[in-house]
Amino acid sequence: MVMETGRVCVKTAGREAGKYCVILEKVDKEFMMVTGPRVLTKVKRRKCNIRHLEPLPYKLNIKKDSSDSEVMKEYEKAKILDKLKIAMPSAGELKELEQKKQEKQAKKEKAAKETKKEPVAAPKAEVKKEVKKEIKKEEKK
Repeated sequence: MVMETGRVCVKTAGREAGKYCVILEKVDKEFMMVTGPRVLTKVKRRKCNIRHLEPLPYKLNIKKDSSDSEVMKEYEKAKILDKLKIAMPSAGELKELEQKKQEKQAKKEKAAKETKKEPVAAPKAEVKKEVKKEIKKEEKK
């Protein structure tokens, strides 16, 4: 079988061994970018060695930059879920995952804003005045 975009495979090594994934694109000679998607097959979107993939006779009609939701729709359209005995997540689970994703994104944006803020320092003139006052106090003693 040819390792190409849209090819459904089984992972044969690692913690995700035995789980189904779809090839998104060829990264280089040795690696492919794959996705489960995670909500469907518990396989994260990541780089995977070609030797750790076993191609199946199924192929999805997807592009290399397809989102996980697009991949799930293609699984349904091709009716592969029944053949592989994979259960589609419920609407409640999908909504919950979407909320978590939005919360995570909001946290990232908030953290980015906080790191951009510089601490407000006292103007140099005020600092100099305070230092001079302290020096005068010490001289008087």
